[in-house]
Amino acid sequence: MSAEEFTKLRGLVAKDHNGGWDEAWRTDIIPWDAGSTQPALKWLVESKAVPLPTSGNALIPGCGRGYDASYLASALGLNVLAVDISDTAVVAANEFVKANTPSNVSDKVKIVVDDFFEGSLGDGQGFDLVYDYTFFVAIRPEHRPKWGQRMDDLVKKGGYLVTLVFPIDPPVETGPPFFVRPEHYVEVLQPQSQWEKVFDQIPEKSAEHHVGRERMIVWKRL
Repeated sequence: MSAEEFTKLRGLVAKDHNGGWDEAWRTDIIPWDAGSTQPALKWLVESKAVPLPTSGNALIPGCGRGYDASYLASALGLNVLAVDISDTAVVAANEFVKANTPSNVSDKVKIVVDDFFEGSLGDGQGFDLVYDYTFFVAIRPEHRPKWGQRMDDLVKKGGYLVTLVFPIDPPVETGPPFFVRPEHYVEVLQPQSQWEKVFDQIPEKSAEHHVGRERMIVWKRL
């Protein structure tokens, strides 16, 4: 993930926020695309440190190429709705899932173009699990309170919000990714009486360039 790629990405998004993400995908300026599901998510699921649901519905905002949608459907048996604002990303994600997921699992995955903040996102019944990895840091900090409000609306009572906090780097004024710390999630999950932090740990398994730069935090909706 080169500094030059991030500079180009920031220029595209600054010029046209929604269209900039699609332009990034069309021109292959996608430095966050690791080629597979993050080891930290696999570690969380396989360790069973949190009793994550093994039935019901999951949501992945900013799904990119769909690695996590395929993984959660396979590992947990969830019906997964994965959304991205980029048409090109959604095409790539559907191609990936079709090529790399058994049909009985891929049938559980739906990947569509939608806006996390404005879209309908499912049937209105809420989600048993929402997974956020790099979506929170892709939005401007002043929009984070709305992220918290949407999570209040979207996660069912008793459901889980899984947040892989990355990159935990020195403060910066530009983005994406925008400066983030674990407490930034706490600040916007309001009212806090509706959320319980049930897991907060540095992952025991991380991608090489993530070591020392990420934290896994899981919240339960009360």
